[in-house]
Amino acid sequence: MIKRIIQYLTPPDKWKFPVIILTGIFVGLGFYVFYIANMPSYLSDNPATCVNCHVMAPQFATWNHSAHREVAVCNDCHVPQDNIFKHYLFKATDGLRHAYMFTFRLEPQVMTIKQAGKDAVQNNCIRCHEHVIYDSKMASTHPMFEANIKDKYCSECHRDTPHGRVKSASSVPDARVPLPPSPVPDWLKRETKKVKTN
Repeated sequence: MIKRIIQYLTPPDKWKFPVIILTGIFVGLGFYVFYIANMPSYLSDNPATCVNCHVMAPQFATWNHSAHREVAVCNDCHVPQDNIFKHYLFKATDGLRHAYMFTFRLEPQVMTIKQAGKDAVQNNCIRCHEHVIYDSKMASTHPMFEANIKDKYCSECHRDTPHGRVKSASSVPDARVPLPPSPVPDWLKRETKKVKTN
């Protein structure tokens, strides 16, 4: 069975060389896209990865000036933490959606979180702040507390945590964010400068 599939996929002798060349080109382009898109960085939990796309600069800048910066990175709040399979599945599906949006320039000016993201953030709020949420003193001193933790997302009341009032890049015009390194090779930069000066 496998032998028949290999025979079926093997090109005739006169086509072998062009097929090898074309395959090499496509594989090379795939690796180049992998490199230029800085894909390995998305496997990490480094917050600077989130500003690979310029539209996330306000979110990074406001998080960087918040109290959460000392205890949590982006993935601690925005990605499920209950098991490694869900963690990486969420990162992969969210990453593919982001890649599609940014490749085709469909990203909105105002970033809004999707439902799956809201649920992940809610679960992570509870995971980290469980000792406060289920504190009997808190429930006795705030009569609506018990009802609110069952019916609402934490972000409905704590909307400005940890990003402040972020609407767009203009809401944090002086934000300093780490710029991703340029994927353009030095030799190409030099050639581009030569062309511009001629």
